[in-house]
Amino acid sequence: MAMVTEIFDALPESEHTVKVHRNEELLLTYPKPDKMRMWREPEMLQVATVAHRWFPAGFAPPRDIFKSGALRLEWQQMDFRQPFYHRNMDVEEISLQVDGERTLMTELGSVELRTGDWSRIPVGIAHDNYGRKEIHLLFYVIAPAAEAGQTTAAARRKAIPFEGWTPSTRAIEMVTECLGARGCDLAVSLLDEAHLLTVGAESSDHLVVQRASAEAGDDQAEIEWLYKSARVWLGNHHLRHARGEVYRCHRRAMSIHYQVSGVRTLVSQLGTVELHPGDFVNIPRGVAHTSIVADESTHTVVLAVDDIEMQMTPSKTAEPSSLLRTQAARALVPETD
Repeated sequence: MAMVTEIFDALPESEHTVKVHRNEELLLTYPKPDKMRMWREPEMLQVATVAHRWFPAGFAPPRDIFKSGALRLEWQQMDFRQPFYHRNMDVEEISLQVDGERTLMTELGSVELRTGDWSRIPVGIAHDNYGRKEIHLLFYVIAPAAEAGQTTAAARRKAIPFEGWTPSTRAIEMVTECLGARGCDLAVSLLDEAHLLTVGAESSDHLVVQRASAEAGDDQAEIEWLYKSARVWLGNHHLRHARGEVYRCHRRAMSIHYQVSGVRTLVSQLGTVELHPGDFVNIPRGVAHTSIVADESTHTVVLAVDDIEMQMTPSKTAEPSSLLRTQAARALVPETD
């Protein structure tokens, strides 16, 4: 009899947990349909996939991946400057640098972002980007939100934010609401770019960079939370030789996973699927799940209280979970002392 641990939590509303011991085969077995149809047929987890390495392409707007009432998640590839300065009226704009380099220019200062860097542009602050063969993810989160991890760098005002920069005295500024989505502009005007970047805004806000820890853990490793708001938490989960014998069940939140590096087998009550870099999956609240990792794996975790809808066409669908399939994946994990 294979016994596992299941941890029920109420994040992000409460850090209270309940731990129970379960028969894994029973946990993963969907009962035969009842004559009275007392429950719905399960819908297996679906995966959306985006590029995780820059590739040559023409200009294209960002691509929406997920959306809810308090969160919009988009993918962006750049080898150019953003065509306007942007100012959000309702959200904090959090980003993860996936590939390449990007200069982030704001009223609070400018900063260089490298692969693995996280940043948060406070609500109401004008900003622009200059990407060089890069990819980044953007998480538009209803304000307020705050850093919860370790700061590694801070933006500062620069007369020349990047080499070859030519300031414009008539740059475009766009003000938006409704999670910064297209078609949500409130006002568009012109601004003096040099004045914006050197004089800046009088604000108590700061623009800092965070990086997740490089330390990996097994099944017991906790998620390293980097940003928190009332309805959305963002974090990093770095696993090594994880056997997947500890399941998580979020009572109050949907859980989006983005596979950053490595290969990971996600086992859940709504199916089993192998995740590779660039894969996204959304695990509904109340669904037990765990990860099996033979080598090393890193994925981003987004907990969101509101219901989330995938905006892309799925690239693959999970297969029904079984103890046999789970044990086969677990057999590839090296034994540890």
